[in-house]
Amino acid sequence: MQQKGMRLRALKAAFPHTVPIFAGFWFLGLAYGIFMNVSGFGFWYPLLMSLVIFGGSLEFVAVTMLLGAFAPLQTLAMALILQARHLFYGVAMLEKYRGLGWKKPYLIFGLCDETFSINCTAEIPEDVDRGWFYFFVTLLNHLYWVSGSTIGGLVGSLLTFDTEGIEFVMTAMFVVIFLEQWKKEKRHDSALLGLGASALCLLVFGADAFIIPSMACVLVLLTALRRPIERRCGLL
Repeated sequence: MQQKGMRLRALKAAFPHTVPIFAGFWFLGLAYGIFMNVSGFGFWYPLLMSLVIFGGSLEFVAVTMLLGAFAPLQTLAMALILQARHLFYGVAMLEKYRGLGWKKPYLIFGLCDETFSINCTAEIPEDVDRGWFYFFVTLLNHLYWVSGSTIGGLVGSLLTFDTEGIEFVMTAMFVVIFLEQWKKEKRHDSALLGLGASALCLLVFGADAFIIPSMACVLVLLTALRRPIERRCGLL
């Protein structure tokens, strides 16, 4: 009974933090499910992929990979590069997730951008167990994405309007994130470096093969120029 009460308190504390994620995940999840449907996949594809992969940008890209030629090494490289930021999320959460027992593997698996933001910064009430709080934040966000993707896959076949271009929703989301970051930053050294490297790789490799080289270039340049950029931005 005491365990049940503890879990309920944690759920009630976690849910309000995830409401904005619910709105965003359902919209993107619906778009993803519809995109999968119009690309020729049944509803169980977005259901299983959102359940097992749980990586929004990677799942959108995976549609193109499934429709293209069999290229396991390129697929692996793309997945690693697109999701590499989660390595840094994991390092940042080592202390918070320490000693959480059986919950820890699922918390590691479900550590998406939005869950990281909440679990890293949320002020947990004193009477709420932090392990259950982290667990419910992760679980709720995961369920939002899975349910949105599945519903999108189910209703996609019922749509009568032209869905051409719906895959652009993920691009639009990243454009909005980029603009928000641009507005927050006083200096734009890193952003301009990324734009320049991407534009150069686009010219050199073409539209079909520039993503991986550009991300590799950005990683190398930011690593090499980290100190000068931090000095210019007043971080040192």
